[in-house]
Amino acid sequence: MLELVCPHCFAINRVPETRFTEQPKCGKCGNLLLPGTPLELDGAHFDRYIGRNQLPVVVDFWASWCGPCKMMAPAFKQAAHDLSGKISFAKVDTEAEQPLGARYAVRSIPTMIVFKNGQEHARTSGALDVSGIKRWLSGAL
Repeated sequence: MLELVCPHCFAINRVPETRFTEQPKCGKCGNLLLPGTPLELDGAHFDRYIGRNQLPVVVDFWASWCGPCKMMAPAFKQAAHDLSGKISFAKVDTEAEQPLGARYAVRSIPTMIVFKNGQEHARTSGALDVSGIKRWLSGAL
């Protein structure tokens, strides 16, 4: 059993790994636990989502004015779809959530950080395509 945080209501759910391919739903709100799309995180929910998820979570720190961030967004979304059930994907807008960017010393964007059990495990900066994201994640995990 792994604990998964619902990306909708942030409730903690215990799910057997064997059920990940069956599109498990939250016991509280009924929404999908592994939707295959990146979750927009804010400061109010960041620690719970990162700290309580037992799947690795890769977070894209980005900003709306950043050209490379905009170019990488479709690739990040595709990677989230392709790796659903293995890794959770989230995004943090560094303009709206400046304290989170400062807390993790994000100096350039886009920056992706992999969190495992609430702790930073790996990071990379710069835009990547889908295969680059997957290659980086396979080496980072």
